[in-house]
Amino acid sequence: MELPELSQDELLRYSRHLILPEVGEEGQRRLKAARVLCVGAGGLGSPLALYLAAAGVGTLGLVDFDVVDASNLQRQILHSTNDIGRRKLDSAAEKLQALNPDLNLVKHDTKLSSANALDILKDYDIVADGTDNFPTRYLVNDACVLLGKPNVYGSIFRFEGQASVFAARDGPCYRCVYPEPPPPKLVPSCAEGGVLGVLPGLVGVIQATETVKLILGKGTTLAGRLLLVDALNMRFREVRLRKNPDCQICGAHPAFTQLIDYQQFCGIAPSIQEEIRIMNGVPQLTAAEVKRRMDAGEDLFILDVREPFEYQIANIGGTLIPLGQIPHRLHEIDREREIVVYCKFGARSQRAAEFLRQSGYSKVSNLAGGIMAWSNEVDPSLPRY
Repeated sequence: MELPELSQDELLRYSRHLILPEVGEEGQRRLKAARVLCVGAGGLGSPLALYLAAAGVGTLGLVDFDVVDASNLQRQILHSTNDIGRRKLDSAAEKLQALNPDLNLVKHDTKLSSANALDILKDYDIVADGTDNFPTRYLVNDACVLLGKPNVYGSIFRFEGQASVFAARDGPCYRCVYPEPPPPKLVPSCAEGGVLGVLPGLVGVIQATETVKLILGKGTTLAGRLLLVDALNMRFREVRLRKNPDCQICGAHPAFTQLIDYQQFCGIAPSIQEEIRIMNGVPQLTAAEVKRRMDAGEDLFILDVREPFEYQIANIGGTLIPLGQIPHRLHEIDREREIVVYCKFGARSQRAAEFLRQSGYSKVSNLAGGIMAWSNEVDPSLPRY
């Protein structure tokens, strides 16, 4: 691809880039030629879009359909008090084009869906995901995999954030790490659980950095790594990720070859609210119940069906056998003891418990809400991820 030339004004504007050997004039021309889509113009999208515009990304697409609310202003720095009630896209466009008049800003005033995602994403080189809900997060991931686009991922909650680059070259995608979403009623949103106002700035800047590196083809990106940010204690941890060969979207034999109904995929069916004690024949135990029984010395076989990297982040002990390996490792699970299965939110463990019951294990229960419920109800010091 022939790279665009830089004007005299651009040579002056980007002079601090041009003196970096890793960027130089060719790198700045690559930035000018780049087309990046930011999904969301909120907490993560604000610093992400501002820094990409400032860096000289030539074409920046924004997807959003919301309006500015007063409660946004604590963290969504693209918007100001005077913007309350305005479309976020209009507010964002005003700030971004004031920052860089040469920016080609493309506004997508719509809710991203399985009907329009492929058509919107196909015209961009890189997609940066600044969404705050699971249906859109899985939608963006799957669309990026199907189109072969790198997905620069970020998420935030309370004082904690995550960042990675998914599906870049042969790296893992979001589904490799999180095969299925948690039941929505078990996961509070930022509106319910809160978020530190500066945290999206921190994570969004990391996303912008990764995006610029991908454009330049320089440095080591977060592909194959999940960066965990603990802003309250200012700690950064890193977990290595591997591509799942059985991934439903990017594996060798994908189950999905087109986009699906993500609202249904992320819905509760059936519900596992606290008052429901049995689901598909599997007793549902609360975290408090399991803790009480463990403290009483009951002979429980605690079975963790998450992935090894998740166990490294946080665990309550027991035997680790990832969900996909259970059919081949049944001999390691004691049929005579009462088995309590757990995962992150309770969905994978429910599937494991149902499989065990079908395989002749009669004393199997599920830890409803998983290790996240344990962190909420039993041990708040247990890391959330």
